[in-house]
Amino acid sequence: MKFFRLNPRLAMLAIPLAALVVAGCGGGGGDTSEATQAKKQEGPAKLTKAEFIVRGDGICGEVNSAVGSIEASEAEVSSTEQAAQVANLYTGMIERLTKLGTPTEMNGYAEFSEAAEQLAKAENEVKAAAEKEDLVALEEASNTAVPALESFQNAAAVYGFEECSEGPQAPTATPGTSAGAGTEEPGIEEEVVPEVEAEIVPEVEEEVIPEEEIVPEEEVAPETGGAGGVGEGEGEVEGGGGEESAGGGIGPG
Repeated sequence: MKFFRLNPRLAMLAIPLAALVVAGCGGGGGDTSEATQAKKQEGPAKLTKAEFIVRGDGICGEVNSAVGSIEASEAEVSSTEQAAQVANLYTGMIERLTKLGTPTEMNGYAEFSEAAEQLAKAENEVKAAAEKEDLVALEEASNTAVPALESFQNAAAVYGFEECSEGPQAPTATPGTSAGAGTEEPGIEEEVVPEVEAEIVPEVEEEVIPEEEIVPEEEVAPETGGAGGVGEGEGEVEGGGGEESAGGGIGPG
């Protein structure tokens, strides 16, 4: 068997190359892990106090309307089922508020967060007793949940909430809408057209025009022509004869 000797010059060049390869692989892995950890530490951006209140009031407003609709409903529902529905709404509300994160302004937030946790704990006990249909445990849990809700509302008012500081209210039903659990569909109000009084036009008396009196036409005597001249001559002749008669009488005398 033949053994080959490695050239000393090639051996000296191989050692630095191997070191560079190892260093390059190790350095790349370190940079990647540091970038990943930095991203995890950053997390989502915090909400300002105003943004936190607006979103929180939106959540509380929906739950207040839903709870109010359940309490005002005339449907035949057992007390345990109704208590379970209300408890689910309140626990869901606290869960959604928690997901909003911590706001930038912490003044008063710690008290609000503590009150929210106590309310969620009390409502979970109500839910568990309602599902077991344990009326005794349900009554005890309900008695604990009532002051817990009041404390939550007071802490919410101190921080600046409006809807979260108010109790449940059933949505007002208007014509064309139906009050549902947490939903209220806007109705279309029917436009009322005012009645227009008909203008009374006075009757105009018809003017009676008197009939025109018919005047009979004057009869015109027909013209006689030459006969009229003869008559006039005859009259003159007769006059002359008289004169002659008078003269004749004088003669004999």
